[in-house]
Amino acid sequence: MTCYVLLKKALIQLERLKLAFEEKSKEFDHVIKMGRTQLQDAVPIRLGQEFQAYATAVKRDMIRIEKVFEEIRYVNLGGTAIGTGINADVHYMKLIVPKLKEISGIDVIQASDLFDATQSLDSFVAVSGAVKACAVTLSKIASDLRLMSSGPRTGFGEINLPARQNGSSIMPGKVNPVIPEVVNQVAFHIIGNDLTITLAAEAGQLELNAFEPIVFYSLFQSLDTLTYAVETFVDHCITGITANEDRCRQLVENSVGVITALCPHIGYRDSAEIAKEAIRTGRPVRELIIKKGLLSPADVNIVLNPMNMTRPGIAKKSC
Repeated sequence: MTCYVLLKKALIQLERLKLAFEEKSKEFDHVIKMGRTQLQDAVPIRLGQEFQAYATAVKRDMIRIEKVFEEIRYVNLGGTAIGTGINADVHYMKLIVPKLKEISGIDVIQASDLFDATQSLDSFVAVSGAVKACAVTLSKIASDLRLMSSGPRTGFGEINLPARQNGSSIMPGKVNPVIPEVVNQVAFHIIGNDLTITLAAEAGQLELNAFEPIVFYSLFQSLDTLTYAVETFVDHCITGITANEDRCRQLVENSVGVITALCPHIGYRDSAEIAKEAIRTGRPVRELIIKKGLLSPADVNIVLNPMNMTRPGIAKKSC
């Protein structure tokens, strides 16, 4: 029953997180920034698109968690020691689970195979797996936010996280991304708990798993910490994030990643040469394209329009 309640609490906070990301995706939809792959310049993306992706990922985790409710509905009450039902009155075996359902309000079902239900803990491995997957998602997002807010002047500096404490006793004014770091640390702990649960479920012998205590201790701990971490993430970080629009625009304009949009128009080889020259000389891609006469200024303005590069299609395909 405790597992059921804790899962419900976690879902409430995850719904808040999803909504917070969706709100930020709308707020930041007009902000163009540079997308990155393998920490290298890729192509432009709207900051709102990034935050919408986070909302989608959280929603997927919520669906995954909702599915594991089915795993914990089945109970072995009536099976007594090993599933045979020895010393249990037949009326008790018939009535105990409906009574539990009535008292708890949870739609529990008596397992069809009480022997299996007594010796197997794989259902809780499935629950822990869903919780771990969610923790992995949240940790990835937290790390993204730490990168995007890095600086403020020597890093990406694309967003600002709410300042929650002085970051250093020796470096005045330093502010650390402590809330995302909390989420990272909770995720590390949940991943460790998942391994503990996995090993304990595997270690049961014959008709009984003697390691249930560590399974439930670890699982309840994971659910508790996940719930509070998400609540903290929403209240003390996500809702207070702001965008550095000028910095985002500057990084896009000075990036060679925009060259990708030119490939359909001037070819991969010429695009690669332009990119190399831009990196070597520090001159903007736009300037080099026009100087070499590869496209007219009007066409360059269309093809290298950052907003166009955040949508499907080939800009100015006829040029």
